[in-house]
Amino acid sequence: MFARTALIVFAAALALTGPATAHEGHDHAAHAGAPDAALKAAIDGAWRTPENKGRDQFRHPADSLAFWGLKPGANIVEYYPGAKGWWTEILAPYAHQTKGAYTGVMNNTSDANFWAEVADKSIYGEVKASTLADLPAGQADLVLIARAFHNWARQDGATERHLDAAFKALKSGGVLAVEQHRAPEGSDPKAGTGYVSEGYVIEAAKKAGFVFVGKSEINANPKDTRDHPFGVWTLKPIRNSGQGDKALTADQRARFDAIGESDRMTLKFKKP
Repeated sequence: MFARTALIVFAAALALTGPATAHEGHDHAAHAGAPDAALKAAIDGAWRTPENKGRDQFRHPADSLAFWGLKPGANIVEYYPGAKGWWTEILAPYAHQTKGAYTGVMNNTSDANFWAEVADKSIYGEVKASTLADLPAGQADLVLIARAFHNWARQDGATERHLDAAFKALKSGGVLAVEQHRAPEGSDPKAGTGYVSEGYVIEAAKKAGFVFVGKSEINANPKDTRDHPFGVWTLKPIRNSGQGDKALTADQRARFDAIGESDRMTLKFKKP
């Protein structure tokens, strides 16, 4: 009953949602288009968890995806979505309703938790999964990499390997979309804080063959000082409050919670 109701609501939203107004003034080098009706309907979907919807205020899905240029019918690849993935709950239903495709890249393509999330085909459609090595070449319109570069930067060759795979997976003209915790320029990408600089990501993407299209301040958070006792994981949604003999007081915890989520870069690249 829930799945049928959710699908009816989704279809009604597609029919009733009018033209959106372009979001202006957030990006330095490229302007976001208007989010389409299907995208708005996916973001409002009744199947999304309350926890994930609660994060929209920090992650701005409509504006971010409009900036990256997501279009109906797109073949979408998401790197390492996890279980109950925040982006998955939006992107897979969007792809299904607009006759596109969604593929999650993961180390274990048999992950039971992931498949349980996307089991309702009336909402998610025919979701696919692939290892990095097995991604089909030249088929993707958009590859999304969200908050992963800080992990790869600490492993020799990992950033290069993942970007090379994204380049091969994309069609000519396809988009590499990046959302990442942002460190000040000149920061050590191997510092283990969860943040890396825009320069690190841009240089690595260009080295892989991508053309830098532009960046947006859609997901900027000037409250984030980026010098927290437990790295980015001190902030929401992880909220790490203790490690070893170090622990936050209640007042400290409240101050970090008031920051919200991290300051993030939002970058757009294209495959020539």
